[in-house]
Amino acid sequence: MSAGLYSAFDDVLMLEAVRTPWCDYGGALGLVSPTDLGIKVGREVLSRAAIDPAAVDSVLAGCVAQASFDAYLLPRHIGLYSGVAQTVPALGVQRICGTGFELLRQAGEQLAAGGAELALCVASESMSRNPIAAYTHRGGFRLGAGVEFKDFLWEALFDPAAGIDMIGTAENLARRYGIAREEADAYALRSFELALAAQGAGVFAGEIVSVHSESFALDGYQTRGIALPRGVESLAQDSHPRPTSLTALSRLRAIHAGGVQTAGNSCAVVDGAAAALVASASAAAGRRPLARLLATAVVGVAPELMGIGPAPAIRLLLARSGLRLDDIARFEINEAQAAQVLAVQRELQLDPQRLNPQGGSIALGHPLAATGLRLALSLARQLRAANQRYGIAAACIGGGQGMAVLIENPEFERR
Repeated sequence: MSAGLYSAFDDVLMLEAVRTPWCDYGGALGLVSPTDLGIKVGREVLSRAAIDPAAVDSVLAGCVAQASFDAYLLPRHIGLYSGVAQTVPALGVQRICGTGFELLRQAGEQLAAGGAELALCVASESMSRNPIAAYTHRGGFRLGAGVEFKDFLWEALFDPAAGIDMIGTAENLARRYGIAREEADAYALRSFELALAAQGAGVFAGEIVSVHSESFALDGYQTRGIALPRGVESLAQDSHPRPTSLTALSRLRAIHAGGVQTAGNSCAVVDGAAAALVASASAAAGRRPLARLLATAVVGVAPELMGIGPAPAIRLLLARSGLRLDDIARFEINEAQAAQVLAVQRELQLDPQRLNPQGGSIALGHPLAATGLRLALSLARQLRAANQRYGIAAACIGGGQGMAVLIENPEFERR
């Protein structure tokens, strides 16, 4: 269990966190820059924590796709337009589907090293604005040569090292773990039903900031902002959760012939952003933090089996932290594909009652960079509501990695 990168932290707290609603691909957030979504949650998390932006020592921001022409500047602009001091540096972070977790890890390491007391972590993703791109035409177009513009979002799902797309990696796991189409559809139905129940009960309302058309001013610089489509005044809840049935799910065509994965039992494609404030104990003094960030673990796995990544990451996390699987009250594991999360569940023999009890990315959606922060935020709120102590959030990562984060409820009381 020594393989992988393990980081442990003392007195590192997730002080506050927030997210936008996740909005379906091509929907009301489809034309909004990920930078502006990031500014929205950056401002909101500072406001909810009643923290002066001038107190922020570090800005860490992630976005997987280059979804705007100023994408290189996304971390810096998020910091500046969130009100952080101009002298505070900003860093772009990217570990594909583990980006949100990587933000927490790097913030924890900055605090542990004494380089910062308060870090603003923002993850934002516009799947809708993934470009139609060409990488071979800088020198022009040769007579008779092929025109190589392709859909970046579609092409990015293919791993050329293994010669397989991400759905194909889930099919490999389905065969290895004996997961049938009916099981994958049943798991997807569970995700939708749990997410709808949580949404109906108002569980997500406390973690979501409503998005509306607004401007973001910065003294001396150009004004930025969010413009929603005509007729849309605001967005206050996730758009993808919807009633479905096994009958409806079973009608969907498998993406690969003879496979178990369909559009209905794979993660939804959505846009959204999330933010968290990571603070030292001294910076959080007198405040009510969401969670203690205890440790993170990231490992590599075979690219063609990338979806199993959470299993060894969780094992490393437990082995190095000295905890047992039974010590973990809840697991939030990203639902990239139904077969993928079922394979992780079987590999670890996880109690399904402790796994994604409010649904997951099949129902809610998976805006790549932002998902890790959503999982950690949701997990922290669940632990607090249920008076449970430890939780683990984890995700598989394209290319063959897995990452997991261990958090503790700071208000846990033994009864």
